[in-house]
Amino acid sequence: MVSVQLGARRKSGPSVPVDSGADVRLSDLRPGMSGEITGIDESVEPSTARRLFDLGFAPGTEVTVLRRAPLGDPVVFQVVEYEIALRKEQAAGIRVRRTA
Repeated sequence: MVSVQLGARRKSGPSVPVDSGADVRLSDLRPGMSGEITGIDESVEPSTARRLFDLGFAPGTEVTVLRRAPLGDPVVFQVVEYEIALRKEQAAGIRVRRTA
């Protein structure tokens, strides 16, 4: 069973370098990089977290960064055979473990 923790709002911690073995924010990945979703930050509004989960951004799911808009926002991701565009702010609330 997959669970999404929907908690009180709090500020996100500092960004973790993409090349470390630790979890990073989805917004830190560059086009062509992939990761496995590990969770959604507690700083994300519960309704937004639920919507992201419904779109396929669930723990254990593989996600790939396909491309960024010319000014860097939004970013297009491939998740569960779909291409979904998210703003950087939304992607920053999704934690991933880099796989490629």
